[in-house]
Amino acid sequence: MHTPEELLAAAQGSPAAVAVHDRRAWVELYADAGEVNDPVGSRPHRGREAIERFYDTFIAPNTIEFHIESEAVSGMSVVRDLNLVTVMSTGARLEVPMHLRYDFVEENGTLKIARLAAHWELATMIGQLLRAGIPGLVASAKLTPQLIGNQGLSGAMGFLGGFRGVGSKGKTVAEHELRALHRPADGADVSAEELRRARFKKWIAAGRTVSVSAEFDSGPGMVFVEFTQRALQVETITVFRTHPV
Repeated sequence: MHTPEELLAAAQGSPAAVAVHDRRAWVELYADAGEVNDPVGSRPHRGREAIERFYDTFIAPNTIEFHIESEAVSGMSVVRDLNLVTVMSTGARLEVPMHLRYDFVEENGTLKIARLAAHWELATMIGQLLRAGIPGLVASAKLTPQLIGNQGLSGAMGFLGGFRGVGSKGKTVAEHELRALHRPADGADVSAEELRRARFKKWIAAGRTVSVSAEFDSGPGMVFVEFTQRALQVETITVFRTHPV
């Protein structure tokens, strides 16, 4: 079993490598069959070559800062509540509210990321880009050929799948379910009554998931509400209790 400190240190390898643009170190964080789902709802990038192309498309050209507000460890997962600040090559600055989940496995005695799930709203990011003036318009014009060049037309279409999901209706259903919950949720030991009393903020709808930052009687946390694939029907509710960074 790995300690929470070991898992947090392994997760910290990602922003550390991004900060210094160390492509090799960042890619090496992932398991052989690892995947990046960024944003959740888009087509995942699976395997080393796909993860390298993801880095070349979305990380290499930009300066990225992780402003982490809180984080949690549960089992072999690390979950973070953060704002991601990206300064693009044209100078356009984006600040994207996000929940990040790292699922780890042990591979050859080393902790590796089996899956990175980045919960953020693609439409919100594109809106910021279009409102960023000339730098944003130039960045938008550069992004499409860059995306197709690294990912191919199929990969570009897969990325645009991030626009699909449960959206604002999913947020409404998720809040109703959380307020009416009469059974314990999965994950952290938070009673249904405490969950109903929680103060929620930062609702994010990505793919078939709504994630939300929460303040429980016993402290901060995050809640992930997963919907079925074909209807606005809640499938699972998972709670992560966090501690301030």
